[in-house]
Amino acid sequence: MDSSSTRRQNTRRKLFEAAVTLIAEQGFSSTTVDEIAERAGVAKGTVYYNFASKTVLFEELLRHGIELLTASLQAAADETADRGGSRVDALDAMIRAGLDFITRYPALTQLYVAELWRTNRAWQSTLMQVRQKAIAVIECVLRDAVTSGELSEEIDVPLTASALFGMVLVAALDWQSFQPERSIDEVHSALSRLLQGRVSGSGR
Repeated sequence: MDSSSTRRQNTRRKLFEAAVTLIAEQGFSSTTVDEIAERAGVAKGTVYYNFASKTVLFEELLRHGIELLTASLQAAADETADRGGSRVDALDAMIRAGLDFITRYPALTQLYVAELWRTNRAWQSTLMQVRQKAIAVIECVLRDAVTSGELSEEIDVPLTASALFGMVLVAALDWQSFQPERSIDEVHSALSRLLQGRVSGSGR
């Protein structure tokens, strides 16, 4: 990769980080391009050189973030398979990967969850597309688990995938906002028990 491409990627990363922090703090409408540029330590023109508008910047920000999360989930599933783990093990590893991601990018996760409930945004279609890519990774593992007999054929794969995805997001945000004294291992352990059906007290 040449130096100009590296510089541009670094600049875009700074803009992403500045934008997500500011928008999480004060909302999209209240955040100005001037503030994003100042927080990123670049000239205002640099923002428009990389992104046509603040809206485009935010759309790309959401896309970039969820694509990073999707890659993390896929890597967790692949690494588990390479070790010879089960599909349920892979789902458990994906839960941990999701928690790790949210720990690294809490402001981005807050924005993503908030934007899911809005219907009048220019980036709504993009958000739905990248969300589906993340959920498709979970669906693939669930289908393999059903095929191999690890999970019941009666489960609704798309709905279960969405439920697992949402469980990790909401549980992680609740943890960070209201139970920050807990460790990531504690949170992962609790969600792992839910995944493996051991909350009734009759499990293994």
